[in-house]
Amino acid sequence: MTLPSLGIDVSKLKFDACLSRGGGKFRHRVFSNSPAGFAQLSAWLMKHTAARVHACLEATGAYGEALSTYLHEAGHVVSVINPAAIKAYGESHLSRAKTDKADATLIARFCEERRPPAWQPLPAEVRELQALARRLDSLLEMRQMEANRLEVAGTQSVRESLAEHLAYLDAEVARTQQLIRSHIDCHPGLRGQRDLLLSIPGIGETTAAKLLSEIMDVKLYRSARQLAAFAGLAPRLHESGSSIRRKARLSKTGAPRLRKALYFPALVAMKHNPRIKALGARLKDRGKCPMEVIGAAMRKLVHIAYGVLKSGRPFDPELKTA
Repeated sequence: MTLPSLGIDVSKLKFDACLSRGGGKFRHRVFSNSPAGFAQLSAWLMKHTAARVHACLEATGAYGEALSTYLHEAGHVVSVINPAAIKAYGESHLSRAKTDKADATLIARFCEERRPPAWQPLPAEVRELQALARRLDSLLEMRQMEANRLEVAGTQSVRESLAEHLAYLDAEVARTQQLIRSHIDCHPGLRGQRDLLLSIPGIGETTAAKLLSEIMDVKLYRSARQLAAFAGLAPRLHESGSSIRRKARLSKTGAPRLRKALYFPALVAMKHNPRIKALGARLKDRGKCPMEVIGAAMRKLVHIAYGVLKSGRPFDPELKTA
């Protein structure tokens, strides 16, 4: 039985819902993005005899997480879609309107036509790790901004204020790092995966935690190439006919946090990881520019991380990876 499609356009305070009734007919309603609004959505669906639906919404960060989890726990099929896919679908249908109601309708039509794969909420321990890892990122970014301000501070009072704030941020960074370490240690699955990642030269505790929080579950990916594509590290070719031959670049269509987490570890791995060091040397001999070499090193690091997590065995420089 094909489930009715429910398109949802989510924002901070509200979400627009569009229920497909078949034959090109739709029902629309706006709800508050809150537990009360979720309950009203369930009552509205029951009113329209849609006890179970295939709900689709865009991956919009934190705004849609609670609603996605609520719908999944209520027994509905939920798909969380890359916004780029919805945009491309709209362009292919010459969609001109850009309103919340029109976006919800577009998502409902996409869901009805494409039937995207079902989404599964993250296990509680991974959600907690992800929240802590992202909090650590925010603290480090704030610390870097305050350190930059301290370098150009013009008065003693401002310098003292910045120094005091930096001391506070340093304490918060250390506290959050300890929370991450303790959280992983308390969960055997996460602890085992972290130890596998730490066997890879170039990956330290902070990077291992970020990888585990952003990769989420290695079983979600059929291959190392698919994981690299998820991270936006797959090369994008630009060739047409016999005259256009541009350099291949990273697609950057994927998880930006994962790419960011791999940049500095790739630099370290190019010095200390024999597999990646050899790869870098080969690419330099072929005349590749530094950023191409670093991108290839990041991609190789993802392949190795996938290999150790999938096999459950520590890194072995003698073994080949995909």
